[in-house]
Amino acid sequence: MSEGLSFIAFVVASLYGAALLCVYRILLTYRTAQGAIAWIIALLGLPYLSVPLFLFFGRNRFSGYVRARRLEDRALQPLVNRFEQQTAALIAPEPAHADPDLQVLCRLARQPFTGGNRCAVLRDGEATFQALFDAMEDAQHYILLEFYIVRSDRVGQRIKTILKRKLAEGVRVWFLYDDIGSVWLPRNYLNELSAAGARIASFGDGNIRRRRFQINFRNHRKLLVCDGSIGFVGGINLGDEYLGRAMDQEPWRDTHCRIEGPAVLGLQLAWLEDWNWACNETPALDWSPKTAPGGDQQALILPTGPADPHETCTLFFLNCINNARERIWIASPYFVPDFQVINALQLAALRGVDVRILIPEKSDSRLVRLAAYSYLVQASRAGIGIYQYQPGFMHQKVVLVDSRYAAIGTANLDNRSMRLNFEITALSTAPQFVQAVAQMLSEDLQSCRLMTARDYRDRSLLFRLCCRAVRLLAPIL
Repeated sequence: MSEGLSFIAFVVASLYGAALLCVYRILLTYRTAQGAIAWIIALLGLPYLSVPLFLFFGRNRFSGYVRARRLEDRALQPLVNRFEQQTAALIAPEPAHADPDLQVLCRLARQPFTGGNRCAVLRDGEATFQALFDAMEDAQHYILLEFYIVRSDRVGQRIKTILKRKLAEGVRVWFLYDDIGSVWLPRNYLNELSAAGARIASFGDGNIRRRRFQINFRNHRKLLVCDGSIGFVGGINLGDEYLGRAMDQEPWRDTHCRIEGPAVLGLQLAWLEDWNWACNETPALDWSPKTAPGGDQQALILPTGPADPHETCTLFFLNCINNARERIWIASPYFVPDFQVINALQLAALRGVDVRILIPEKSDSRLVRLAAYSYLVQASRAGIGIYQYQPGFMHQKVVLVDSRYAAIGTANLDNRSMRLNFEITALSTAPQFVQAVAQMLSEDLQSCRLMTARDYRDRSLLFRLCCRAVRLLAPIL
């Protein structure tokens, strides 16, 4: 009997000891007081449940990648230096880039705006996949892929067929995917590519010491680089859903960007850091900046993630919102902003900026959809327009600031993109690019319904309570 009680006491003491260690870590590393307080209460009140959850979901820094990003692996340092030196001559000289808000973005990205680019908006899955296929078919030396979701459907099979053919022609292929996003990708799909000569890795690859307790961090980037001269980035994954072929559903409304020119090296550098983390190797790539034929556009690549010394993604959005003078239009399928972002949006609207947020009416996450309703009263009072896209699931991640610059990437207006996911965004100040984005969003707005506070107030008490309760889960949505 006494032995049983002693064992129980030992287990309880161990649990509370582990909880206290977790609290210690929280106090040293927390980023938001609300999240820290919630975790501390849970850990001290229910340690048997909260300690395992914290070990898997509570960390807010990807520690192993932090070391790689800080270049303690010196193999990357010469490449970074070379990239900076070779692009120095191509730094965009336009006076617009002397604006403090644009200089801040350069510092966040650790990259400069470069000139000599051609950036094209790809407005749907059909245009994007055709451009991806064409670029891979034209590749002469190497192809770099990095996607959150890869499916073995018709799009995925077409990608595999092209890659196997290019490998047979002597083109090198490196393929990086995310474990969580591509959890249903069949192993034989990867085995076929590997057998054909492709280098395949998941973002969770590496030894167990590096991987443990990191499952809350996801590589949400979607990019392709061919020969260091042509690149793609945006919200589109490799799957039939973007063509309306998956389970007879409507096509997803999404946007990608094709880049030709020296800015592609920024995509390549982000890919290389991710590959180095996954495989601890640095492939030999072409780092010579190539001006696009007829290229006269300025572009910047902004990678963000939990390995950054700052909350880079949050600061990017805050910088865009706070410096908007006439309009700030943001399209995001997941709208669960924290208090900093919602306050910045309110202030922008109150100072007369045209603030519009495009979100989908149909969502792949019911919780996120409910949480979005809880912001309607705040938004309406300040004059923020929240528009629901009607025809299908809108999945694009686009930002338009005045007529000065526009961005297309992978980051959403939610905590996961702000603090947990590895994201990447392409930004351009070129008037033709900004105009193309503005025209695209204007047409999307014609298919939207403006939401009002009544959409929330006129619903049942149970619905409103659910919305408010789900909003409390914003840090993990």
